[in-house]
Amino acid sequence: MKTIKKIFKWLLYFLSIPFAYLIISLVLGSIPIGRDVENIKVEKSIYLTTNGVHLNIVVPVDKVNPSLLAGIKHSDADRYLSFGWGDEKFYLQTPTWSDLTLNTALRAVFLKSSTLMHVTRYEQKRSDWIEIKVNTAELEKLNNYIQNAFQTDENGMKIRLQNEGYSPMDDFYKAKGNYTLFKTCNSWVNTGFKKSGLKACLWTPFDFALMNKYEENITVRLVE
Repeated sequence: MKTIKKIFKWLLYFLSIPFAYLIISLVLGSIPIGRDVENIKVEKSIYLTTNGVHLNIVVPVDKVNPSLLAGIKHSDADRYLSFGWGDEKFYLQTPTWSDLTLNTALRAVFLKSSTLMHVTRYEQKRSDWIEIKVNTAELEKLNNYIQNAFQTDENGMKIRLQNEGYSPMDDFYKAKGNYTLFKTCNSWVNTGFKKSGLKACLWTPFDFALMNKYEENITVRLVE
């Protein structure tokens, strides 16, 4: 009987961890920080997009700093670059959600792992992107934040993985930092917005919390 009680106690303990993580994530994700996009002079546009789980920052090519653009594969036809940061094995082994395995998911969530930058090139703007107005200073800070996420070789060049990518329009590059339960692909985007002075969440590991902050602005403008 004591053994059963002990097992039950440990079972409750382990079940409470993801529950507590979820609750804390939802609470902190609901707390907005940063400037009010309606009360500041804005001059340029960037975009926020998600594939349902991973957030990406989309920047027009002509608004990407030369230092950030250097070493990134692109052509004259490309008009937008999408930047994402995430777990290396998850990126490479999960091109679609049907390829996701329990082992890959658990390793990405619970183990400190190496990371990649995922850069996708677009020739046209997508209708599902959320437009975010920024000023020159905010754009500069965001460019620097993205630039600093790339790992470089001894010559200061970005390290592109050869023959990797989901399509002819995207590539992977070695990134700095480790993916953890508290530093996810979405918290990377959220942190970039915070450091750039843009509206963001206090903290969030999920995509919807930050998306909601800007979808709310769109809804308000439509109502008005």
